[in-house]
Amino acid sequence: MHLKHPKIHSIDLICTNSGKVKKKSAQIQEKMVTSSVVNTYPLSSYTFGTKEPKMEKDTSVADRLARMKVNYMKEGMRTSVEGILLVQEHNHPHILLLQIGNTFCKLPGGRLKPGENEIEGLKRKLSSKLAANSPSLQPDWQIGECVAIWWRPNFETTMYPYSPPHITKPKECKKLFLVHLSEREYFAVPKNLKLLAVPLFELYDNVQRYGPVISTIPQQLSRFQFNMIHP
Repeated sequence: MHLKHPKIHSIDLICTNSGKVKKKSAQIQEKMVTSSVVNTYPLSSYTFGTKEPKMEKDTSVADRLARMKVNYMKEGMRTSVEGILLVQEHNHPHILLLQIGNTFCKLPGGRLKPGENEIEGLKRKLSSKLAANSPSLQPDWQIGECVAIWWRPNFETTMYPYSPPHITKPKECKKLFLVHLSEREYFAVPKNLKLLAVPLFELYDNVQRYGPVISTIPQQLSRFQFNMIHP
C-alpha cells in the first residue's frame, strides 16, 4: 500500500463484484459488544445493492439548524447516535461512510426519538440507512463501545469533544459507537447516496475534507487491536 496515494473505494451497485435503573442498565450493557479486539473482514466479503432514495430533510445547513432549533423548543436537547463500521483492504482498516452529493460525507446514524434507548435507536438508524427492505436480509448489527461523545453548544455547525463549562444547555449530544460486522452481510444503499470505504490514513487529521468528528476517528480507535481476517 502506498500511503502517498490513498485510494477511496466507492461502493454502490456497480462495485458489487469487488458484498429498575440498575437492572435496566445491566440489560443495556448485555446488548453491547465490549472487546478490545475488532475483527475486520475484507470489503469483498460483503454484498452491496441499492434501494429507494432517502432524501435529506433539509436543503441547506441553515435549514437544518433552523429545524434543530424548532425541535429543541419542543423536545429539548437533540441526541444522536452514529455507527463506525469497519472493513479492511490491503490489511488496513477502512470505515464505511455515506456520501451525499460530491463532497459531503457522514457516518450512518441519526437522531434518537425522545426516550429511545441508544443501542436500539442506532440499530434502527443503521437499518434505515443500510438494510434491505426484506426482513430476511437484515444485517446483524452488533453494537460495541461508545468511542466518542461530541457536543453542540449552540445552533451552529461547530461541535466539541467536551461541553464548554459556560454552556448549561447544549443543543445536541452526539455519540459514536463501534459496530462489529459479521463476516458476510448484505447492505442496501439508497440510490441518491454513495457508500465509501475510506482508509484510516486518509481520515487522519484530514479536517478540511471530513470535518473534526470523522477525521479524529483514527485516534479514537487507536486503543483497539484490529484482527485482519482473510476467509
